[in-house]
Amino acid sequence: MLKNAIREYLEGNDYEVVAVSNGAEGVRAVLKQEFDAIVCDMMMPKLPGDMFYTAIERMRPHLCRRFIFITGHRGNPKINDFIKQVKGAMLAKPFRMDDLIEAVAMVQIKSHNR
Repeated sequence: MLKNAIREYLEGNDYEVVAVSNGAEGVRAVLKQEFDAIVCDMMMPKLPGDMFYTAIERMRPHLCRRFIFITGHRGNPKINDFIKQVKGAMLAKPFRMDDLIEAVAMVQIKSHNR
């Protein structure tokens, strides 16, 4: 499962990770604590990525610049338009784990420079 691979890779690179199984669990996790980066699959069960982002935008708007969206539907105009609209970082599946590390680093730099 991609979630587990991402978690293991990030933890192996000294990141502290909270992994959830769906968007609703993600909202609960974000309400409990702050995150330096939020890796968000656009096609999550119970609450897709765009709706998850919108929920976070309403409750913790300062976290919106910390999102990294992942998708296997790169050619989907709805997903592309959404990511462009929110100016989000995006990784298209399949991606290299090194690209994920770079994206997390860039999000951390961007969020701490504001």
